[in-house]
Amino acid sequence: MSQPHHRTVVVLAAGEGKRMKSALPKVLHPLLGRTLLGHVLSAAAPLGADRTVVVVGHGADQVRGHLAEIAPDVVPVLQAEQLGTGHAVRIALEAVPDATGTVVVINGDVPLLRPETVSALVQAHEGEGAAATVLAAEVPDPTGLGRIVRSADGRLEQIVEERDATAAQRAIREINAGSYAFDVVRLRDALGKLSTDNDQGEEYLTDVFGLLNSAGEPVAVHVASDHTETLGCNDRVELAGLRRLLRDRINEGWMRTGVSLLDPETTWIDVTVALDRDAVVDQNTQLRGATVVGSGAVVGPDVTLIDTVVGEGATVLRSHAVGAEVGPGASVGPYAYLRPDARLAEKSKVGTFVEVKNSEVGPGAKVPHLSYVGDATIGAKANIGAATIFVNYDGVNKNRTIVGEGAFVGCDTSLIAPVEVGAGAYIAAGSAISKDVPPGALGVTRAPQREIEGWVARKRPGTVSAAAAERALRAAEGASPGTAAASEGEAIHGDGRALGGESPEGDTATD
Repeated sequence: MSQPHHRTVVVLAAGEGKRMKSALPKVLHPLLGRTLLGHVLSAAAPLGADRTVVVVGHGADQVRGHLAEIAPDVVPVLQAEQLGTGHAVRIALEAVPDATGTVVVINGDVPLLRPETVSALVQAHEGEGAAATVLAAEVPDPTGLGRIVRSADGRLEQIVEERDATAAQRAIREINAGSYAFDVVRLRDALGKLSTDNDQGEEYLTDVFGLLNSAGEPVAVHVASDHTETLGCNDRVELAGLRRLLRDRINEGWMRTGVSLLDPETTWIDVTVALDRDAVVDQNTQLRGATVVGSGAVVGPDVTLIDTVVGEGATVLRSHAVGAEVGPGASVGPYAYLRPDARLAEKSKVGTFVEVKNSEVGPGAKVPHLSYVGDATIGAKANIGAATIFVNYDGVNKNRTIVGEGAFVGCDTSLIAPVEVGAGAYIAAGSAISKDVPPGALGVTRAPQREIEGWVARKRPGTVSAAAAERALRAAEGASPGTAAASEGEAIHGDGRALGGESPEGDTATD
């Protein structure tokens, strides 16, 4: 039985990234669900390293804080002065003096590197018993990159940075991809022999290969199968290019598992998202964070979901959701906004221009349009009419509203929390409800309607409205001569009945 390999991972993340022109350290720039540094750590994770060391420098406190969130077991090591990659690795190894076996070194700005490629590099290195192995790639344009210089028989002679390369060496298209595997003992010895005799006046880690080769130690090259994995990021243009490449990789992966992406070029899915088979994602859709989309669900077009769960067979159309849950068969949108802790049960509906926050919408319940639902519980099959406001904030505290099963809330209603509308109760349209409504009761707070005849002619003479009213009155007089006008201030209902003695049963609640 073979003995397990001891491994240490070192990630170089101390650079400032001046060309990014950003207050944010380069390695903390986001890329479809993770930072650049987060992607690199994820690629190295399957190695099962004994320890992982991240060399920090520029924005060290920010990088340390990020590491504490995403990888608390990682050891951050400060490179106070950026004196080269060799110097950075030497500092990292000083923090793990008992390290044995293989040391894997990866630049912190290669987010497209696959775990399979990192594992293949290490396996090749350990399988050959090499002192050092470099990951290389054949690229269309090697400008700005270190070149792999081989001997006539194909063996690695040295790695040459472009600024130190000859014209012939600059024509080489096989480049150093910025990932390495070393035997730790031989690496420590070689690091102690590095010089700063180069164009930058820095200790180059790549010079270790030349030193080991000169000493007769075996050095090797492992070539990545896809050069795009090895692309780094120096400015925002390159970051955008990496984002497109990663988008295409992610989208292709999901389509091959049975997910339909109707327009992959306008669909952006974080690496942290999960999609079930037969989910459908329409154009102009962003799925971010810990979002999950169930089988048969249709999301999009024009949807953004962040940390949101969408159940089987649900539909989300032209909407925005953050930290929400959409139950199986539920319907959302268009133009809905689900805020954190909005929970929609099976076959419920949240429709056009509806905002829901910290609320439960029960099975089969409907909030069809133009409403705000905050800090509420809506029972099964309840119906919330248009322009209903759940008045949850009194200026100091948030209060909760409960709408019972099968209740019917009429249009343009305010439910002033804390308040409860009982099961099967009705609320008349236009009401402001501040007291509990018992099950099966009608809640109504309307004021009597008043009609002041002739008001427009007296108060708005010469307007379009006044002219229209005059024409209508003349037409009515021609049709019904002798009709007496009601005196000013007389309160009459639209059907001619006075409101004063009318029972509440005469009112209606409309959806």
